[in-house]
Amino acid sequence: MERYSVINDKNPREIVLLRGSGCKWRRCTFCDYHLDFCKDEEENFRLNCNVLSKVKGIYKRLEVINSGSFCDLDEKTMDKILDTCKDRGINALHFECHYLHKDEVPAIKERFSKDNITVKIKSGVETFDIPYREEVMKKGFDSASPKDISKYADEVCLLFGLKGQTEKSMTTDLETGLKYFERVCVNIMNENTTPVKPDKEVIEIFSKNIAPKYIDNNRVDILMNNTDFGVGAENEEENYFD
Repeated sequence: MERYSVINDKNPREIVLLRGSGCKWRRCTFCDYHLDFCKDEEENFRLNCNVLSKVKGIYKRLEVINSGSFCDLDEKTMDKILDTCKDRGINALHFECHYLHKDEVPAIKERFSKDNITVKIKSGVETFDIPYREEVMKKGFDSASPKDISKYADEVCLLFGLKGQTEKSMTTDLETGLKYFERVCVNIMNENTTPVKPDKEVIEIFSKNIAPKYIDNNRVDILMNNTDFGVGAENEEENYFD
């Protein structure tokens, strides 16, 4: 699996896909990212060290994702991330975090701030339509409002391309995201191993009527394919143990 890439367009940064103990929620109906996990901390640390060794610090900004939340990473990997940031002169670090772990955010921000590294938290809210989010997607955010979520998350991911979504609902989600958060990342539903399938009509509506309005917005990332950031594509994992 490809685990390192450089994003040169909006918000230029390096990005790494690390491996942790696994998402603790694992109930989202549309998601199979949580399959990328290992319970062996030493094996995870070994892989993660090899991935982090590729970081160069070219934009002084690093995004760390791990098919879960930052707190699913082992402690030695977290230390390695900090060391990598210091060694490469990185002063901005992006992590992912599920609502379940919101109370752990202040500590991670404080930990890195001691070395003058600003931590930004991205959360996969997927939609601000609470009934759809909780009854259809099973996201586990309870009745949290955008304002509630913005208390711990700086950025959000939205998921479009599902049955029942409309031009109005997607536009509302985007505008809400831009109102309450620094950045919005739109992911389009791709075929995966779950029973949830992409809705081609909804995707077409987004592509023709919505995407053109936001494609040049520097605060909005649009991923038509879930590997558009350059990580997650199948590759020879052994390459990371050379």
